[in-house]
Amino acid sequence: MEMCTSIGRARSAKLVGKDLAEFYMRKKSPQKAEMYLQGALKNYLAEGWALPITHTRKQLAECQKHLGQIENYLQTSSLLASDRHLTEEERKYFCQEILSFASQQTVSPGHKIVLPMQSFAQLRDLHFTPSTAVVHVGGVLSVEITICSQMPVPVRVEQIAISVHFSIEKNSYRKTAEWLTKHKASNGVIHFPTEPSPFPAAQNSLPALELYEMFERSPSDNSLHTTGIICKNVHMLLRRQESSASLDVPSGVALEDGAHVLKCSSVTLEPGANTITFRTQAKEPGTYTLRQLSASVGPVWFVLPHIYPLVQYDVYSQEPQLHVEPLADSLLAGIPQKVKFTVTTGHYTVKNGDSLQLSNAEAMFILCHAENRAMIYSNTREKASDALLRVQSSDKVTSISLPAAPAYHMIEFELEVLSLPSAPASGGESSVLGVTEPHRKHKDTQKAGHCMATTDHKVSIDCPWSIYSTVIALTFSVPFRTRHSLLSAGTRKYVQVCVQNLSELDFQLSDSKLVDTGDGTDLQLIPLNTKSQQRISSKQSVFFVWELQWTQEPPPSLHCRFSVGFSPAAEERLSISLKPYTYEFQVENFFTLYNVKAEILPPSGAEHCKTGSLCSLEVSITRLSGLLEVDKDEALMESDEYFSTKLMYEVVDNSSNWAVCGKSSGVISMPVAAQATHRVHMEVMPLFAGYLPLPDVRLFKYLPHHSAHSSQLDADSWIENDSLSVDKHVDDQLDSSSVKSRGSVHSAASSEHKGLPMPRLQALPPGQVFNASTGMQILVLPSKDDHVLEVSVT
Repeated sequence: MEMCTSIGRARSAKLVGKDLAEFYMRKKSPQKAEMYLQGALKNYLAEGWALPITHTRKQLAECQKHLGQIENYLQTSSLLASDRHLTEEERKYFCQEILSFASQQTVSPGHKIVLPMQSFAQLRDLHFTPSTAVVHVGGVLSVEITICSQMPVPVRVEQIAISVHFSIEKNSYRKTAEWLTKHKASNGVIHFPTEPSPFPAAQNSLPALELYEMFERSPSDNSLHTTGIICKNVHMLLRRQESSASLDVPSGVALEDGAHVLKCSSVTLEPGANTITFRTQAKEPGTYTLRQLSASVGPVWFVLPHIYPLVQYDVYSQEPQLHVEPLADSLLAGIPQKVKFTVTTGHYTVKNGDSLQLSNAEAMFILCHAENRAMIYSNTREKASDALLRVQSSDKVTSISLPAAPAYHMIEFELEVLSLPSAPASGGESSVLGVTEPHRKHKDTQKAGHCMATTDHKVSIDCPWSIYSTVIALTFSVPFRTRHSLLSAGTRKYVQVCVQNLSELDFQLSDSKLVDTGDGTDLQLIPLNTKSQQRISSKQSVFFVWELQWTQEPPPSLHCRFSVGFSPAAEERLSISLKPYTYEFQVENFFTLYNVKAEILPPSGAEHCKTGSLCSLEVSITRLSGLLEVDKDEALMESDEYFSTKLMYEVVDNSSNWAVCGKSSGVISMPVAAQATHRVHMEVMPLFAGYLPLPDVRLFKYLPHHSAHSSQLDADSWIENDSLSVDKHVDDQLDSSSVKSRGSVHSAASSEHKGLPMPRLQALPPGQVFNASTGMQILVLPSKDDHVLEVSVT
């Protein structure tokens, strides 16, 4: 043996050693034979010889039995009992050796013999119930494992146990059941990889040698100076030998003894697959990790030291919670809407007499119905029971009596809520979403015009499990967008209210009313709508018009309240009567002060206007009333006989149909007297043929500058210089005091720098000027001039 070892024939040395071991066994010297049998076994394991391994293990078991090495003998016996190369009788013999030792009471009490479980049984899969592996405190968790017994006969196991490691999150926050469920496997089944067999693979299953020729040549003259053979997969062969050589080395398995253990007693393992179920009741919230599987047969313990892949289940403790959500995508004001209440009991047990106390909101009501019922579900959404829901309401508090429910259950019920459909008061000429916006926000309100106005109602709820109140907010959308406008026809005034349906439902409108909420008693509102009921479809609009008539002089402003009854068009008959939709607003500028009329006359001797020919434009400006309060401003001038005010007119054509020849604007002194008329003549030229609308005539108040030099300058010179300041009350201006030059900013600033005054223009509010020519058209014929057309032909 020493000679073979010295010349590098280690395998031959070990084979000689096996023969020597057999010699020692026949001489009844097992203590000398063990070392040589172990060496031969390692050699066979490294080379993958299955039958010699089995034969050598039988010899080693006999040697260990003679030496009284109980633990080693039992381990070798378990390997032989699961060895498929032995006969059934031989396997049963070694299995019986283990069972016989386990049944004897020769071992001192408390002493345990720990052996690897690999040869005794193998863990195949594990299944959690519930499948999410998440359970609340006090809940029952079931762990079902499938274990495959390698023994040839049924083995009665006193106890199968799984040691569990308990841990709590470092930041100590409480994970909710929803969070834990999202981070778990959906089916709750975990499969374990097949453990490597304790028997080596056959020799022919080893990877083949990958041998290649190797040539090395001289870099100077390319002559061959070295040749040889290399193996490219030597790393695989060496790795296999190293891992296989340690298969029978004592594993040093330690049996964990922790505070958390899942146990199952008196289990008989049949040969093949066996299903074992563990049940545990969670007591403390945290994460539980399954670490080690063990099976005891008397004092003999077969242990799987590490369960891999990682297996965990979570236990949570949940505080009682109340969740309120609408059943629809959005709640609409004015009609009953269903709201779902979900009470998650958590660790709290709801008793008879427990109730939710809701503080009533000012403009929102909770509707009580006798048929309201509450459903009780378990934590896994299984229906447990249902009960009648009692709802009692007073002026300030609504009480909802909860049915009795155990811990970690859910109580669900639905209630109807109703929010008043009133739109916020408006004070301007028009409103978007029922709210009047400042002029500077006009563009923003136009963008928001396609959305519904919303109203938030906050409700405070007192729950029996807490001393603190829970505040919820329900957002209701007003289904209508309402606008109003003041219309004029000469001196007659009309109020128009436009109601637009922004929701997805169709409504039936009825009983529209407009009332004066002010102190005026001489006002008559005459409705012009003939239909008492109107259907308004989704995204459509309906207009309501009233004529305003006074027996005396009208007031400066009018405060109105518009109301209309409404109900869903496709809804069955409602159990309650709905409140009407209301909208409050204010209108002003009832006085029509001026009537502007424009007329275009064809050239003298012609019947119609023609393109390219000059036509006469006559503008007539007529004062319709005497001196009023609205006239008393800085533009008013007083003479010995009458009052007068300065106005500026401007003729513009935004459609580019006319060319205004000469001065297109001017300043006139208008007497403040009824039927006082001023006429202006100018020439215009039509640019296109057809029925053309007349140019627009605009009227402004001409306000003097507060400078001392204002009386030294003629107003018409400012118009010619085109550096006049215009102060227009239009929507796109910031405020009424802003100054915007009609000429260049530089020229206006230069005039101010020279000390010259700059008059201002103030646009008359809508309603004070009636343009009688709006919408009128005049026929323009094409001219008959001959033209020469040059055509080039190539």
